[in-house]
Amino acid sequence: MKYTYEELAKMIDHSLLHPTMTDQELEDGCKLAAKYGVASVCIKPYAVKRASELLKGTGVLVGAVIGFPHGNSTTESKRYETELACKDGAAEIDMVLNVGKALGGDWDYVERDVKAVCEEAHKHGSKVKVIFENDYLTKGGAGMSSDDFKKKLCQLCERAGADWVKTSSGYGFVKQPDGSYNYKGATEHDLALMRASVSAKVQVKAAGGVRDLDGLIKVRDLGGSRCGATATAAMMDDYRRREAAGKAGEKLETKSSAIGAGGY
Repeated sequence: MKYTYEELAKMIDHSLLHPTMTDQELEDGCKLAAKYGVASVCIKPYAVKRASELLKGTGVLVGAVIGFPHGNSTTESKRYETELACKDGAAEIDMVLNVGKALGGDWDYVERDVKAVCEEAHKHGSKVKVIFENDYLTKGGAGMSSDDFKKKLCQLCERAGADWVKTSSGYGFVKQPDGSYNYKGATEHDLALMRASVSAKVQVKAAGGVRDLDGLIKVRDLGGSRCGATATAAMMDDYRRREAAGKAGEKLETKSSAIGAGGY
């Protein structure tokens, strides 16, 4: 295998964010994350304290979403939400920037918004991932093309103190021509673009659309260090299956990457 089990497992932020998630499902998800040795669980702020208790001593971090999923909270609300999450045990913060302000070209507002969360999180020793929601940015904004707009966001976030830039929330649904709602999430193009638009000190996270081991490996190949996922068990069980088959001398079949194929 190209990467070790541990290298790939420690890319995964196991996502426990579904709107209907119960406390029991949260606890089951934390146990699964510990079983597979992932990097973190990515959860709602109210659940941070309980997840921290469940994952103590496992090596799995607790990450909390802030201003989720659309980034429309006031800056002070995001800052305070970050403070509470960090005090409850969140080692990582996944915040959503204010997409409407960005599309309107209010760059000072966007930078202040991101900086406020970064400063609060860093004060507690926690790191910050900033979610762009690239499905909303396909037509560009503020007089710029889509790619130039995303590049500017990357540069702004690095200047504001972000530790990661992140493609999507996993809930950036866009109305389709047939009236249905769907999204692409992380795409190979966007991952490569974002990686090239920040310095080495800022990492890149993929979210949405990565549902299998080949997709996870593709994220790694493109320079992504983290990947939000709900299909953790399927991915890592597939790794063990391929690893065993390889040791047995069997021919391994791989599929094309699932990145950007659609919604969860």
